[in-house]
Amino acid sequence: MKKLFISSDHAGFNLKEQIKNNFKKKYFFIDLGTDNSKISVNYPDYAHKLCKKVSKNSKNIGILVCGSGMGMSMAANKHKKIRAAVCYSVKNTKLSRLHNNANIITLGSRLTKKNTAFKCIETFIKTKFEGGRHKKRVRKI
Repeated sequence: MKKLFISSDHAGFNLKEQIKNNFKKKYFFIDLGTDNSKISVNYPDYAHKLCKKVSKNSKNIGILVCGSGMGMSMAANKHKKIRAAVCYSVKNTKLSRLHNNANIITLGSRLTKKNTAFKCIETFIKTKFEGGRHKKRVRKI
């Protein structure tokens, strides 16, 4: 069974909570923090925490939320076995899974509307890696 890990910094906290609430009947999330939007935290701490969990099993998926999605993505992509994609549309989300076998989606709470984020997450979870010619490219990462 896929494990869905989710984490955010203070800027992404509210969107993270909305994501969990929206999908609570469909998916079970393991929330790795932060626990509020009032106390400023360092996004790399939460990205690293989530990456350690996701990298343990190839079926695991992670969702990281910060202000832009960029900081979390940069921190996450430092880890072996992690391919984090900043997603802002259904199309780029689908391609991140089909062609790049991304295992973490990063979202920018200040740049992505809630409903777009929900559509991206649903697409990310449901889309499978295409393999084929993309497999050798992903191995090179």
